[in-house]
Amino acid sequence: MNKLTTNGPVYSHSPNIVTRKTGSEYVLIPVANNIADMNSVYTLNESGAFIWELIDGKRSTGEIVDALVEEYNVDRGVAESDVNSFMSDMSKYLIINI
Repeated sequence: MNKLTTNGPVYSHSPNIVTRKTGSEYVLIPVANNIADMNSVYTLNESGAFIWELIDGKRSTGEIVDALVEEYNVDRGVAESDVNSFMSDMSKYLIINI
């Protein structure tokens, strides 16, 4: 079921991704048939990790943008562009689901 709100889509983490937090970064590892695909490991920087932590199947992209603006004191347009780009990349690699 697609979750859309007036504040944009609501994403959740794929169940086929294992995450490990290292300091302020995350390492994302795809898993298929209980085997980690070490050739497709993704690393998120601090702001990517911040967005990742907010993807919970409840918050809309608009709410995530609001949190990014507040946390990093960035322009809303920049935050929207960054969040939309992040969601597009993560969706393309099946790391998040709508």
